[in-house]
Amino acid sequence: MAVFLGRWLKAPHRIGAIAPSSRYLARAMARQIEPRQTRLVVELGGGTGSITRALLASGLPPEKLLVVERDERLHRLLAERFPELRVVAGDAAQLTTLLRPLGVTSVSAIVSSLPLLSMPKRLRQRIVEQCFALLGARGSLVQFTYGLASPLPERDYAVSGRIAARVWRNFPPACVWRFERRDAAMAEVA
Repeated sequence: MAVFLGRWLKAPHRIGAIAPSSRYLARAMARQIEPRQTRLVVELGGGTGSITRALLASGLPPEKLLVVERDERLHRLLAERFPELRVVAGDAAQLTTLLRPLGVTSVSAIVSSLPLLSMPKRLRQRIVEQCFALLGARGSLVQFTYGLASPLPERDYAVSGRIAARVWRNFPPACVWRFERRDAAMAEVA
């Protein structure tokens, strides 16, 4: 908690919360992933590892999880806490380029703790484009937010989103959203 708060005080625009995600929020995020049916999951903004821990506890094998963290100190912390995982230092806005040397060109799901609502719209757009370039037609982006509205409004993005969980036992309370490409979501309805 102290490391997280210190990083937030140093750069509040880069860290989206003043406290790590609660175990309740972490579990709600992890419930969005089917460990047995998943090829590879990328976690964006691993922070101190609360969601990472929940993903592993849900049954997701370490070889099916790759964590991306931009903050150098948090990256080192994650690498120490989870030596069995691939923890990559880098920026989600360059996700496809960052993962290509690792042989990663497609993933089943992306679990994001990035503070999308506090980012400039162009940066948010770039991150979403990078995510869906890896997710393809059937992958899901799981994102939490403290806001009441979608962090990716359908009028601005070619995605369809729904609230997958509301987590009151988190500070502050949060909503877990699940996003898919709009054309993929429409194909399932037809």
